[in-house]
Amino acid sequence: MPSLHALANPARFLALARPLTPVLFWAGVALILFGGWAGLTQTPPDYLQKDSVRILYIHVPTAWLGMGGWSGIALSSLIFLVWRHPLAMIAARAIALPGATFAALCLATGSIWGRPTWGTWWQWDGRLTSMLLLFFVYLGFLALVRAEDERAGFGGGGRIAALYGVAGSVLLPIIRYSVVWWNTLHQGQSIGLTKSTIAPAILWPLWFTLGGFTLFFAGIVLMRMRTILARTKAEARLRRRAHHVEVPA
Repeated sequence: MPSLHALANPARFLALARPLTPVLFWAGVALILFGGWAGLTQTPPDYLQKDSVRILYIHVPTAWLGMGGWSGIALSSLIFLVWRHPLAMIAARAIALPGATFAALCLATGSIWGRPTWGTWWQWDGRLTSMLLLFFVYLGFLALVRAEDERAGFGGGGRIAALYGVAGSVLLPIIRYSVVWWNTLHQGQSIGLTKSTIAPAILWPLWFTLGGFTLFFAGIVLMRMRTILARTKAEARLRRRAHHVEVPA
């Protein structure tokens, strides 16, 4: 198994990422489709929430990846700040857009689920509000990366964005424990490491969609990292050519 320092070499990373990207992507799609089919057709309705409970097969994975995506950005940013590995910042940049997308999907599916359950599309509930703040933090990171690109060229710098990535991680424990710290409409933790309050007959397809969306997310991130590396290499080649072109007198 290659070490992290070995994978910091772009050539070694690409040699692993090229074959792994389609495997993760299509395995994720297959699991999502199976889990979605099972959740819609093979599980009973909840005795209280009826068929609206089925949205959990999408909502829970999107919440997990919205938070997990920022965890990846924070970890990659920290590695970049400490060891200055360029691939770490490329990983953070690659995670940002899919992470923001999943955070938005979490908010959308939560709102759809809340309408029949709470009788309203939105409440300034601790969990919902902190997740909304995380979505805005994602947008801030994307804007900051774009600004650094415009100032220093594509893939330039990254230090300010990395500091922002680490600082933004303060929201993660707030989201995680919001249902414990505050009296909110959002239900408490339903799934733990050792037990769950969700009936097994309803719960089991969730593991397929959760695993599927995670693999799909990983495949998208690898695809975006490869794209960023290719674009960075192309722009570096263009700059070298421009540098060697003689300006006519």
